[in-house]
Amino acid sequence: MTDFINGLLGFRRGPWEMLASILIALGVVMLMQPFVLWLYSYSFVVTLVGTVMFVIVSHFRE
Repeated sequence: MTDFINGLLGFRRGPWEMLASILIALGVVMLMQPFVLWLYSYSFVVTLVGTVMFVIVSHFRE
């Protein structure tokens, strides 16, 4: 866990890509759930933020 946090603070590619992937997956789950309307409403924004974040952090150093 401390390696993950140190990687985030040190702007390493691995932890940031994992966080971006989690955001993308969370956005897709929010899009597919039929119960809560506000989750569905924000699903596109969450997926978009995760995708843009993934593109940006793919240029970080390893």
